[in-house]
Amino acid sequence: MNRRVTVVTAVHGPSARFLPDAYASLCAQRLPAGWEWDWVVQEDGTTDEVRPHVPDDDRVSFRQGRPGGPGVARTIALARVEGAYVKVLDADDQLTPGALARDVAVLEEHPTVGWTTSRVLDLLPDGSTAGFPGDPDDGPIERGTVLDRWKRDDFRAPVHPASLCVRRELLTALGGWMALPASEDTGLLLALDAVSRGWFSAETGLLYRKWEGQVTGRPAHVDPAERAARMAVAETRARALATFGWACPPAATR
Repeated sequence: MNRRVTVVTAVHGPSARFLPDAYASLCAQRLPAGWEWDWVVQEDGTTDEVRPHVPDDDRVSFRQGRPGGPGVARTIALARVEGAYVKVLDADDQLTPGALARDVAVLEEHPTVGWTTSRVLDLLPDGSTAGFPGDPDDGPIERGTVLDRWKRDDFRAPVHPASLCVRRELLTALGGWMALPASEDTGLLLALDAVSRGWFSAETGLLYRKWEGQVTGRPAHVDPAERAARMAVAETRARALATFGWACPPAATR
């Protein structure tokens, strides 16, 4: 039986300096007996800036590739994923203690749940944290719930895709992350929501770092025309998946 969680991280030069903090948060995780984690780090590019920050640990693998954005980096990293479950950890973020164990517990105990998310706190430059209003209740998220809330709330998902943990076969069946310049993780979240039940843990599972150089803080990220196009593609994909009647797990096994 595969008792491994593979953590996937996309990184580029400016965010590489945060990798040691991400690694420390990963090393602090305590998994159930018999379980292990490995860390697949993929540089979005081929610079000399990232490798010096990658820990020397047999559980960590590092590769580079031509730049295409974080979605491309994570998707190409799937070639090295061996775990039954895939956990997202952005290079500048940190897991909280117990996050991986909670993800594993849900996915092991609930075979009809394909993915998990958790409460996220912003990690501000001064070291303080700030929460988000409107988190859902702790427990299952029925299919279609995320898309409905996202559409009503001006394209803001009710759960954070940076906290995602997902069954590997489901992730690969959907083709990994969307080929978008941004919102590629939201697009994947909406696709997952279209075909599988999810789960939200009300206990904080991720510290989402806010810093001056992050990609989501750049003007291009909020360009109205591009944003509208990204949202349209993500929504159309999710609605198409929902109409096909395909589900994970198949109805006969639920």
